[in-house]
Parts: sequence; C-alpha cells; structure tokens
Amino acid sequence: MHRRLVVSPSLRQVAAAQEGLVSSGQCREHGLTKQNVAALVGRQEWGRVARGVFDTGVGGGTADLYDLPRRRAALVGVLARPGSVATGLCALVWQGVQGAPARIAPEVTFPDGSPRSGGPGRVRRERLRRWVVVGGLPCVPAELALAQAVPELDREHAVAMMDSARHQRIVTEDEFHRAREATRGRRGAARTSPWWGESDRRAESPIETAARLACTDATYPPDALQLVVRRADGRFLGRSDLAWLLPGGRVLLVELDGRDAHTTPTALFGDRSRQNGLTSHGAVLLRFTGRDVARGVVVDEVRRVLAAAGWSPHPWPADRAFVLLT
Repeated sequence: MHRRLVVSPSLRQVAAAQEGLVSSGQCREHGLTKQNVAALVGRQEWGRVARGVFDTGVGGGTADLYDLPRRRAALVGVLARPGSVATGLCALVWQGVQGAPARIAPEVTFPDGSPRSGGPGRVRRERLRRWVVVGGLPCVPAELALAQAVPELDREHAVAMMDSARHQRIVTEDEFHRAREATRGRRGAARTSPWWGESDRRAESPIETAARLACTDATYPPDALQLVVRRADGRFLGRSDLAWLLPGGRVLLVELDGRDAHTTPTALFGDRSRQNGLTSHGAVLLRFTGRDVARGVVVDEVRRVLAAAGWSPHPWPADRAFVLLT
C-alpha cells in the first residue's frame, strides 16, 4: 500500500494561479522530490503535460473553459523553459486579449535571444530589452506581441485581436501604431499590412469583429458601431453593436450575443423590454449568435433589410447618439 503524498498548500496555491500546472522546479521549491513527483504521476494523481510540467488537477482561475487551453499553452512554454518569456499569441492571451484561435502552441523567447532545443512549442530568437510580469508569468509587452502574432494569423483572428487589445486598452493607440511599424521585415508583414487599417477599437467582442468584416466584405459596411439610440425626449433606448441608418429616419440595429450573454431570466426580460421600446419607435432589430456569423446568416439578413429599405452608406459620428423620431 502506497503512503499518501501530501502536496503543500503553498504548491496548491501556485497551481491554482497557473491553471493547475506546476513545473518541476516549483515542486522542488515547495518540498516535493523528483521521486515524489514521479509517484504522483505514476498513480495518475497528476498528469505530465510536457517535460518538467505537470497537471495537478487543481482548479485554476479561468471561468471560461474555451479560454483554458490557450492560457495553458502560454504557461507550458515558460514553465518548461525556466528563464524564458512568453511571446506572440501566448503573451497576448495571457494579458487578456480576446480573439485568438481556439488552439495555440506554446511560444517563448529568452531575453538574450539564444536558441534552445527540446521542450514544447517554439522558441523565438528575439532579444528583449524589457518584458512585463502578468499574473506571475513573464511576457513580452502587448505591443511587441501584436507585432509578432499578426503577421502569422489569418485576417479574422488578426483583426479581432487588434480590436480587443485596443478596446480593452491593453495597448494604447500609440503602442498600436508602433506595433504596426514593428512588423516591417517580418515574414507575413506584407500580406497582413492592410488588416491594421481594418481594426476598430469600438468592437467589444470577436463576434462583433467577425460580423463587421463579413458585412464589409459583402459591401454593406456598418454605418456605426456601438450606436446609442434615444427617443426624441432624450430617453435612452439602447446601444447596438452594429447599425445601419435607413431612409426616413429609421435604423437597422444588430446585436451579437456571446455564449453566456442574455441567458438569465432578468437579462431576457430586460432585453425584451428594450427590444419592444426600440421597435415601437421605428428601429429594425436583429439578433444573432456566433454560430449565425459563421454560417453567413448575418450577412444574408442584413442584406435583405438594407435592400428592401434602399440603404446607401451613411457613416455616423462615433460620439453622437441616434434619435428615433417616430
């Protein structure tokens, strides 16, 4: 009968901050020997994620299960290579930027730019003058991470991540423009250069970005993003993700719901009340999910409404509310 190994509360705390993962070095620091760790893995109490990185089964702090594999990828690269710094997509994901592909590979660099063999994922040979520590993980600044990641992405993910970084102010506007300049000379820079101009900091989610790009490609670019709509008496009626101004003082409003948005009874009641207020005052309100965006439903429905109304482009000032007069 095996003697039960006790994992110290301090190591469990480290694991909880690292989505359940710990390195062999952290195990030694908190009292576990190499033999102890091998025993935990052998008994299947722990899992081996990569050489020198283990899954303790301790719950992490990420509520979004879709984001967990990405965050773990960011962690694995650094935990498996002590002294390294997370780069590119891994650095962006760990700093809270949304819109990355569902699966990403670990990637790191060493501050001196030296090559290293072995270990999971990729090692960039890029010297660093500075880096940041976020939640205990060393990362290249988001400005540099964008410059590294964008040239290697497809358009939808690239623009979504640029939108998210700007909207959340993870990068300033100056840093965003410097990131664009920093792509020069990188493989993929020429291919992705036009996408920087398609980014819009008003976009609040990757779903919104995908819908905006799809409608723009279909020659129906939104007239406004995050449009505030009021009655003639000034009463607030709502704020729409995407909007098109229609002839006769009417407006088409599109809302894009995330996985968990608008699902509670209170939220549904509030949305229904708001929808009634908008439609009774001359607005056309369409609501879609991420699946609708992927299937092309948004473009088809928007095209149908705009064609029937005789719409033509009418860009609306970003800081100006739209007043429904009817």
